[in-house]
Amino acid sequence: MGQRFAHAAPDAHGAEAQPPGPCAHDIHWAGEMRSAIGVASVLFTALFAVDAGSGRLDVTRGLLWAGLACLLFAILLPHRVSVRPGLLSARGLLTTHTVRTDSLVSVHWSDGVAQRMTLRDSQGSRVEIDPTVLARNPAMWRLLDADCRSSIRQGTLRRGTTAMRQLAQRIDHETAHAVFKVSGLH
Repeated sequence: MGQRFAHAAPDAHGAEAQPPGPCAHDIHWAGEMRSAIGVASVLFTALFAVDAGSGRLDVTRGLLWAGLACLLFAILLPHRVSVRPGLLSARGLLTTHTVRTDSLVSVHWSDGVAQRMTLRDSQGSRVEIDPTVLARNPAMWRLLDADCRSSIRQGTLRRGTTAMRQLAQRIDHETAHAVFKVSGLH
């Protein structure tokens, strides 16, 4: 429960458009999208109401507030991350970035206020994601971890094994914490 898997649809020739196998999506993305819509709507409503109450509302100002609310929505909307055997995709508002996880060459973790994990494959593709997406979606983590181990065995992943180990430790810690909390031992 809580995990969503979808299989790749065949194309016109009957071949799979994506590598076969389960596809794990971020199960929290829809809620985050609704939150982004809500915050942008509240901003628009507040600005619109203040202008209407003061008698300064006109078409130009209404369009300005709508544009500002749309900009805030675009900033707050997280990338939609999905993982399938061999691929990780991050779809933004206008672009989609995909990396071959079975041929990774580097994984870099930038720590700070906005943690980011950058994955690069042997074809030169690059994807940047929030590592908490993997921490809160065990199905995504299992698929990515299996492919990273494959990249290590093949010898393509030369930089980033420490970052993957740190992420694995973080996920293990959060999982253990959740188990203790649910069982009442925390």
